[in-house]
Order: sequence, then structure tokens, then C-alpha cells
Amino acid sequence: MSECTHDCSSCSVDCESRNQPQDFTEKLNELSSVKKVIGIVSGKGGVGKSLVTSMLAVTMNRMGYKSAILDADITGPSIPKAFGIEGRAQYNELGLLPRRSKTGVEIMSVNLLLNNETDPVVWRGPILAGTVKQFWTDVIWKDIDFMFVDMPPGTGDVPLTVFQSLPLDGIVIVTSPQELVSMIVGKAVKMAQMMNIPIYGIVENMSYFICPNCKEKHYPYGKSKLEDVAKEYGLDIIGRLPIDNELSTAVDTGTVELFSGNWLDKAAEKIADEK
Repeated sequence: MSECTHDCSSCSVDCESRNQPQDFTEKLNELSSVKKVIGIVSGKGGVGKSLVTSMLAVTMNRMGYKSAILDADITGPSIPKAFGIEGRAQYNELGLLPRRSKTGVEIMSVNLLLNNETDPVVWRGPILAGTVKQFWTDVIWKDIDFMFVDMPPGTGDVPLTVFQSLPLDGIVIVTSPQELVSMIVGKAVKMAQMMNIPIYGIVENMSYFICPNCKEKHYPYGKSKLEDVAKEYGLDIIGRLPIDNELSTAVDTGTVELFSGNWLDKAAEKIADEK
């Protein structure tokens, strides 16, 4: 058993010292307005959370909503690059100002605070968690309908901080069509259940590719078992993303806002419709 630090904000253990429920939710900047907060999570890395986060924000923007991205993946930030945003965020005496993409998506990421985007972020857990909190409390988010939080993988300090400190309306779980899918989804589901956070559904990335010659779908990782996993946990499948060269190029060149495809329309509609 780990030694108690008496800091309940960084611990999910239901120990006897907790005599009454505690609320660790951080207060939003008084100049901000955010109607709905959605976390994008996964039980492991490399499944495409940042891609799904970016595409959901763009899809919501296309539907006429004002969207934003809080990049909580502090040690591996990639959102600014996907949107082609360079340079540093500005600030004044009232708070930090998010950068705005070409189509109006508001973004805050640690890469927008570094002198060089390739500088490593070598910080311990409490500092990482504190930075995420500041992205909520110190940034001025103006009239946001939907904020998407790009989480780091797993169930460590930063995901726990987001679950406890931000008023999440729900999460989207991202996975890939491999044998580990059940474990990946299971970890995310159980963490959400522990924290009483609703789950909108599952998005499968790298689901298939369409051959440019025969135009047929091919499954490089084998047929997906996502239906079985979704049924096991009582979840909806709300999107499947293909392996697509044009989509990869758009992210690499900072033009993710120009992607064409309706892969995440179902996910966006469900998020918009649920109260």
C-alpha cells in the first residue's frame, strides 16, 4: 500500500479519512463561458486521441457551434501542429488568451507557452496536473459551446486531475482494432465509472483502409472485435476512422481543418443532442 500524502486531490482511493464527499472542481475563469466539456480518453497511447479531438472540434465548428480544445497531453502535445498554429499564446493582467485556428477553434496547449515547440517538458506529476488546472482557471475561453479535452493515455495524474477538476459532461473513448482493444476500453470505462462520468461511446481509429485500385475495404489489423467489446460494456460505437493518407497529410501539414469525410458526424450529433 502506498503511503498517504494527505492530498486527496491526487488520490482516487476511498479511504476512511474521507468523512464526507469532497469537491475538487476548479472554478472557471470569471471571464470565461464554457457550456459543455468532453474528455477524449484511452487506456493506452498511440491510438489517435489527438486526431479524434481535432476532428471532433472541427466537426462541431462546421455544425455551427463554437468549439475549443484544451490540450491536456502536457508531455506530448500535438494539437497546435495539427492546426498549423505557431508562436506563443498571449496574456494580459486578466489571464491567458487561447490561440484561434483559421476557422475559429480556440486552442490552449503547453506548446504555445514554450520558447521552442521541440523543447521537452520534463516535469513531475503534480506540476503537470497543475498546468492542466491553469488551462481551465487562467485561460479566458470566450463563449464556448463545446470544449474537447485531449487527455494523455492511461489513468495517471493528469487524467485523474481532469476527471476531478474539470466539470466533464462525458467522455469519448478512442481505441484501435487490435487484440488489446478490450483491455484499452475496459481501463477507460472503469475509470469513468469510478468518477461517475458518462460515456458517449467508442471511436475506433485505423479501422480499415480503402484500396485506391479496387476501392474495397481492407482490414490490416484483422476484423475488428469492437462490436463485442461495445456490447460487453454497454457502449455505442459512434465512429470509425480509416487509415487515410490524405487525413494523415492534413495533420502533418497543419491543415486538419480541411479534412473531408463524415466519419465523426454520429459522434458529434450525439454529443450535441445529449443534455
